[in-house]
Amino acid sequence: MEKILLIEDNKDIRNNLAEILELANYSVLTASNGKEGVTIALEQQPDLIVCDIMMPVLDGYGVLHMLHKNESLRPIPFIFLTAKTERTDVRRGMEMGADDYITKPFEGAELLSAIESRLRRSAEIRQTESSGINGLHTLLSAATGKDLLSSLKEDRNTNHYKKKQQIYAAGNHPDCLFYILHGKVKAYHRNDDGKELITGLYNEGDFLGYTPLLEGAVYQESAEALEDTELAIIPYQDFEQLVSSNPEVLGRFVQLLAKNIAEKEQQLIALAYNSLRKKVAAALITLDAKYNTTQDSHFEIDISRENLAAVAGVAKESLIRTLGDFRDEKLITLKDGAIILIQKNKIAELRN
Repeated sequence: MEKILLIEDNKDIRNNLAEILELANYSVLTASNGKEGVTIALEQQPDLIVCDIMMPVLDGYGVLHMLHKNESLRPIPFIFLTAKTERTDVRRGMEMGADDYITKPFEGAELLSAIESRLRRSAEIRQTESSGINGLHTLLSAATGKDLLSSLKEDRNTNHYKKKQQIYAAGNHPDCLFYILHGKVKAYHRNDDGKELITGLYNEGDFLGYTPLLEGAVYQESAEALEDTELAIIPYQDFEQLVSSNPEVLGRFVQLLAKNIAEKEQQLIALAYNSLRKKVAAALITLDAKYNTTQDSHFEIDISRENLAAVAGVAKESLIRTLGDFRDEKLITLKDGAIILIQKNKIAELRN
């Protein structure tokens, strides 16, 4: 049950709105002034805040300012509820970061609709952040309320790549963003001895090559098609215009990039300290999470042993031996070179 914080100094309005929200199956917290509301927000971490502007002790603008100074409260959707209808008042609230602005008098259905919309967008953003950069399209639609990237990737030139064909190479300067229309792509590092480590896996609907564009740097890794692949080519100028004109989009992008860095640090730690079985189990679960979009219980992984070894960070011979052990333990089956996960939960336990 979502938790709504209602900050309103008028007792009759506060009680009436609380009753409407409770009938709509929300858990309702109430505060009679802004200072009390901030205290409750810190203690209870609500899913959404509805706040009047004109209040004693601390007005609505002050509440929003205090919330945005706290990192844990900043992402909470915030709806202003007020009788102030001047354009300057509305603009001030939106510039401070309010998500919506409802003027009195209003119908209960109007408030409920606004709350449902903001909670839905908030959930989409959280889901996208937890899945990494792969859900960027959903993220931007949720953050801006517009399908920005659909228009960005439409009517673009497309490039076709054969299996094992290189898309870009480490050390080169980027001049575009790639969007995967069809196929699968790997990003990888290769040392002087030719040993390869796969650092990223990408699927249909993913964007590729965004990090050096944001950093203004060269590619730090190479990319290659894992199968026949079609990419939409988005010029750097168009991508730059998107992020420069949407500060929230840029901020979300930075958060996701930071998350990717943390994940790669964890990958390096695992490569340094995990056992062979743990590394292979982690590679199988990573592939399942990335490419098993329909959540099949017996997911079939069609990937070369060389690429799977590069995902796991182990020698090919060691990988083959460990896959044989997993097969004997009836965790997987092998069919025409493909790997079928039949005991996914047990494999996941091996990874931990």
